[in-house]
Amino acid sequence: MTSSDVLLPTTRRSLLHRIATAQAEGRTPSLVAAVQRDGEIGWSGARSCVDGHDPDGDTQFRIGSLTKTFTAVLVMRLRDEGLLDLDDPLEKHLPGTEAGHVTVFQLLGHSGGLAAETPAPWWERTPGDIRPELADVLGEKSSVHPSGHRHHYSNPGYTLLGSLVEKLRGDSWAEVLRREILEPLGMGRTTPQAHAPHAGGWAVHPWADVMLPEPAEDLGLMAPAGQLWSTTTDLLRFAAFLAQGDEHVLCASSVEEMRAPAAPPEAGDWAGTYGLGLQIVRRGDRTLLGHTGSLPGFLATLWFSVEDDVAVVVLSNATSGPLIGTVAADLLQIVAEAEPRIPEPWRPLPEFDEELLALAGPWYWGTQVLGLKLLADRGIEFQPLRGAGRAARFQARPDGTWTGLNGYYAGETLRVVRSADGTVDHLDLGSFVFTREPYDRSAAVPGGVDEGGWRGLAN
Repeated sequence: MTSSDVLLPTTRRSLLHRIATAQAEGRTPSLVAAVQRDGEIGWSGARSCVDGHDPDGDTQFRIGSLTKTFTAVLVMRLRDEGLLDLDDPLEKHLPGTEAGHVTVFQLLGHSGGLAAETPAPWWERTPGDIRPELADVLGEKSSVHPSGHRHHYSNPGYTLLGSLVEKLRGDSWAEVLRREILEPLGMGRTTPQAHAPHAGGWAVHPWADVMLPEPAEDLGLMAPAGQLWSTTTDLLRFAAFLAQGDEHVLCASSVEEMRAPAAPPEAGDWAGTYGLGLQIVRRGDRTLLGHTGSLPGFLATLWFSVEDDVAVVVLSNATSGPLIGTVAADLLQIVAEAEPRIPEPWRPLPEFDEELLALAGPWYWGTQVLGLKLLADRGIEFQPLRGAGRAARFQARPDGTWTGLNGYYAGETLRVVRSADGTVDHLDLGSFVFTREPYDRSAAVPGGVDEGGWRGLAN
């Protein structure tokens, strides 16, 4: 085990105890984990069934469906370059498939209604060259649900996205991945094929402490859904990118878009949903983002919390056994709760507009009072001052209006409405009128204000 001084000794001890328990109770040949905090690897640890052969941050494991997040980033790059729109049907760019009606957005978020798996034989344990065409991946019945109606995880859907990348880039998925993500992020130990040092994949008998080697097949067309090998060190670099963006790969607003829910969760599973190539899990008051992965012989999980600035990777070389997703979430929770993030010092805005400052303070929607607060770059925040309500942040636009960024008012326009003399009459937010006084008689309140004004019980 190696670690730095970023985390306290008691925290590091708790992390080691958690992975040691996971390896022992999960009966996995080996397990390696690492935690990143404040941009640094604060702890890494490993356990192995072979003394003296613990894997480390340079040891490759197969990461299975974590590969999908990389494929999603490639697609988002195409969108940002104007080569496609997320609402485009697949047929527009990749004609001739049985899934041409499904949109790029639906494929990214697994809401296209496509089947979860390919037709037999089991694609994860058979060579990819037995499925040389997309028709072999999709089969005769590619859809099992109407597109856009529900989240239904689809491995073939990400094969289609990989083929879309190849079509628009004119190069192989693996080469585009290396050029556009792996090299810019310095992920030299993430590869389509294993490179030493790497773990071997094993199946552990459910009723006896014996093991069986698992095959490591080249997945062919299915590679964009689960082919990659990687390390804890490389995956923590990827996690930092997914939390902050990187102008050499994908800007911060686009990775933020990937982190937003793209489809409703399944009924009864309100703690989890899916973005654009990212799983979104609610654990207590904490939102975890990332992806899990599995292929015969391997399990993998990457979770990160933007609010806590903590990322965790756990890799194992067993087909089943340790609950990798839970282990990774536990490691993140240990760090976040034992050593809460220290907030940045308060600082005043670098500059402000006197006219905008005059809008700050209380506003009334009917009788509900909300507070308007100034943010950086002429942004504003609007939130109820009593009880629950529709809070939102707004981004300034060149035309003097603001656009909602979240919540009920996401995408809606807020504008200042002035009287003939130039004074502020009210704020208009998606047609709702906000005045400085509740039902201000001097403002243009739709429906007017009763001439008798406010009254008590005796009036």
